[in-house]
Amino acid sequence: MTSFSFSAMLLAAGRGERMRPLTDATPKPLLTVHGRALLDWHMAALQRDGVRDVVVNTAWLGAQIPAHLNAAWPGQDMRLQYSHEQNDFGHALETAGGIARALPLLGEAFWLAAGDVFAPDFVFDAATAQAFAQSDDLAHVWLVPNPAHNPKGDFGLAESAAGSGTGRAVHLPPADVTRDLRPRFTYSTVALLKADLFRAPWCDIAPGNPQGVVAPLAPLLRKAMDGGRCGATLYTGRWTDVGTPERLAALNADH
Repeated sequence: MTSFSFSAMLLAAGRGERMRPLTDATPKPLLTVHGRALLDWHMAALQRDGVRDVVVNTAWLGAQIPAHLNAAWPGQDMRLQYSHEQNDFGHALETAGGIARALPLLGEAFWLAAGDVFAPDFVFDAATAQAFAQSDDLAHVWLVPNPAHNPKGDFGLAESAAGSGTGRAVHLPPADVTRDLRPRFTYSTVALLKADLFRAPWCDIAPGNPQGVVAPLAPLLRKAMDGGRCGATLYTGRWTDVGTPERLAALNADH
């Protein structure tokens, strides 16, 4: 049985327009919740769960991110690498573009998490990752109950057993929202992915994204779902998409 060494990619390149003016001088992933930068919550969980190789992409105010992480996590038996999209192309590459660019730094199967999401209880479980690596799936996504800012959700979940919370992710077209009664959930931005999802025939971005193609991840996930190669788990732990100053303030007020 092939054994995979799992790395993780943390997405930290976005401008955070809705978070202005807080992000005018600070990258959104470095905004603090309960005294700790959002990125540090992920780093702590990855360290706790034995993930030692972490790749972080940067763009907006990108120099601040390695400066912070290298100072906050010295000598922690974790290898940090960076993909500096602003330096290379002058702008961020969005999710799929950024992952494709960083792919040479990642393994054949890896964790993904957005740096502006607060999910302190999430477990980057090694057994789950190993099972995914041995499967035929290209992706496994964690879904959450729809928050107020995304009431229609993103994807469906066809559970493999009643009440299990794990099964297959389902691409439900937006046109079916009003007549399709299947429950929809919100993509948490936490996932397990395989490098093959970013190669032909699933993705047409050249290896390493040398042209700096800007592309989102959702269309690739939908392709994998339509091909029966995307699993899903419903996550009910603490989770917040810290997308506005109001959500950040609410998190910090919640003790």
